[in-house]
Amino acid sequence: MQKKTQALSLRRKLAFASCDIFGGGIFNIINFIYPGYIVLAVGLPAYYAGIVILIARIFDAIVDPLLGFISDRIRVKFNTRRVTLLVSAPLVVISLFLMFFPYSNPDLMVRFWAVLGSYILFALVQSSIMIPYYSLATEMTDDYTDRARLTTVRLAFSIFSSIVCVAMPGMIIAAFEGNNGYIAMSLIFGSVFMICVGITGIFAKEGIPAPKKPEPFRVFDLLRPFTLKPFRQYLGIFLTCQITMAIMSALFFFYIDFYFNSALTASGESSLVGMLGAALMFGMQIVALPVYMQIIKRASKIMAYIVGAIIWIVGALALFFVPANSNPVIIYLLAAVLGFGISGPGLIPHAIFGDVVDCGALKFGERAAGSFAGISNFTNTIAQAIGVSFVMFVLGTAGFVEQDISAGAIQVLTQPETAQQAIVFVMALAPLIFMSLGIFFCTRYRLDKEKHAEVLVALEGCAEEKAAVLNTL
Repeated sequence: MQKKTQALSLRRKLAFASCDIFGGGIFNIINFIYPGYIVLAVGLPAYYAGIVILIARIFDAIVDPLLGFISDRIRVKFNTRRVTLLVSAPLVVISLFLMFFPYSNPDLMVRFWAVLGSYILFALVQSSIMIPYYSLATEMTDDYTDRARLTTVRLAFSIFSSIVCVAMPGMIIAAFEGNNGYIAMSLIFGSVFMICVGITGIFAKEGIPAPKKPEPFRVFDLLRPFTLKPFRQYLGIFLTCQITMAIMSALFFFYIDFYFNSALTASGESSLVGMLGAALMFGMQIVALPVYMQIIKRASKIMAYIVGAIIWIVGALALFFVPANSNPVIIYLLAAVLGFGISGPGLIPHAIFGDVVDCGALKFGERAAGSFAGISNFTNTIAQAIGVSFVMFVLGTAGFVEQDISAGAIQVLTQPETAQQAIVFVMALAPLIFMSLGIFFCTRYRLDKEKHAEVLVALEGCAEEKAAVLNTL
């Protein structure tokens, strides 16, 4: 029987979770703020914004499997994943600064290429951090429950960072004249993220060492994770959640500013409704984590996902019935329901990833966490790019009005009813469509606690024992 790793200490859990301050925080800065930055600060039409997001993310996705493959095969004095984190950490500051630099060239295409180039650079830096980080998660411990606890601590850090990165960037941006706030915001958060990534790189020591001699390179190895059934099911569970979060976060402030608070926006008045609603939504995700841990202990990880998905769907559908310019309490209540629901599907894919990698070791004879993480990030990046780009294309088709930077000052924008209704429809229907698919994939997933224990035992067995376990998944 394979030797179990020692239980994780609180120090190692905290050190590991530190990096997801970047992971969770940057997700919200990019998805909540960046679409608005492109159309309202740089002045690109919504169509162009969709093209920027799509091209940059596809380019990034293409190199993700290669980054993961390389991280499995480079050997240094201590863990390759952590070395990569240390090297990439300083690049966060530079790339985030360039990404949010308020390009103001009067030529539309110059602004387009500047935004696209800076986004591609940042996406590559982000992947060079998150792919080794996902891989490192599988090497901290092989215990089924301890992985869930580690993921819970990690997501608590991530969600706390998400709250800060929804509320604070807007405050920083508003505190400066014109678009200089974007520069200040990028430097402040870039520096914080650099430190957090560095802490993980230094102190998050792995519990499962990588093999001393990696297997020779074969082109097929880049794609072989797709041949593992539990991995394909994991991808369905993971992607449906991620694409839904990407769509809803990209539209959240559009929904608040141009539909729910459209009268205030038209009059030029500011409001804290969006900020408070987003903070409440992410705060409830932290509150809900112990609830989902209990569901995992009493039932399974998959049941926790399904319960959260159903709550998420119901909360989103309620947006259909919210009238414009109504009482903010309605938004706060729905934000709380949505946050409670999102917490489950947000937690589970990360909690089961290491279990799936163990199945990969059973099938392929080696732990290839980097390759699994690279493929995961590849498909996730493509899915999110398509989802967010689709949103921007829909807004463009519906007549969304972008900022005119030739006016020399930020203007108060109002949006036509067609654009408002498009925002509401996408916000309400995206969870129903994608999370229903996620629930379907959950019904096909068989790798529960008992099966995972069988996998760990079979890792030390003969080929027939390994094949017998794989055939039951």
